[in-house]
Amino acid sequence: MIEDFTPLAGDRLFGEDAAIIGGLGRFKGQSVVILGQEKGHDTESRMKHGFGMPKPEGYRKAQRLMKLADHYRLPLITLVDTAGASPVTEAEERGQAEAIARCIEVSLGLEVPVISLVIGEGGSGGAIAIATANQVFMLQNSIYSVISPEGCASILWRSRENREEAAAALRLKANDLLKLGVIDGIIPEPLGGAHRNPSEIFESVSQALEESLQSLLRYPPAALKKMRQEKYITIGSVSL
Repeated sequence: MIEDFTPLAGDRLFGEDAAIIGGLGRFKGQSVVILGQEKGHDTESRMKHGFGMPKPEGYRKAQRLMKLADHYRLPLITLVDTAGASPVTEAEERGQAEAIARCIEVSLGLEVPVISLVIGEGGSGGAIAIATANQVFMLQNSIYSVISPEGCASILWRSRENREEAAAALRLKANDLLKLGVIDGIIPEPLGGAHRNPSEIFESVSQALEESLQSLLRYPPAALKKMRQEKYITIGSVSL
């Protein structure tokens, strides 16, 4: 989907975080900056990528890439797949909350098209940090929520057994989030899930991203920033 990908590493403050992968590439002939969360696929790779739970240096690397996109006027594409930001003590000591908040701040100030796709799991602020986009899409079977059903059940009912009730209340599925205006579109998956037919889902994702990008490229830089800011100000608002 992305051609001529050139990865960029490090936050230039502390180090590298393999939970977030990003760099420069070409999408349908258009130069873009792309970044995403990587969970890994087996025990060894999951350990390497921190189970897709970024540390502060990962979010600061994301900020670096966002600023690079803005400086060179390149569209930004983000792929979200995380249970949340890393909760380890070292991450808190290095300013995890500040790194996430700053990531959101930087993203809201960009004057280039920003498109985000939830490809599996979008967990809490760890996901929102790179999903503050002009348009947000989800794969059909993905979830996007402030907390996991198990975590919610443990807090509200003091028991993980109420996870199904919690999941319904959280409205974490794509259809619910589209109705609520949190996301802008749903990308259908093959029968059995995206992993059953990777080539088919790549084509569907590519088409959705291309249509989104072409629609956003029509807007001037200031309008893109204003649209994004207004989108996130109004999410969750209710008319009385």
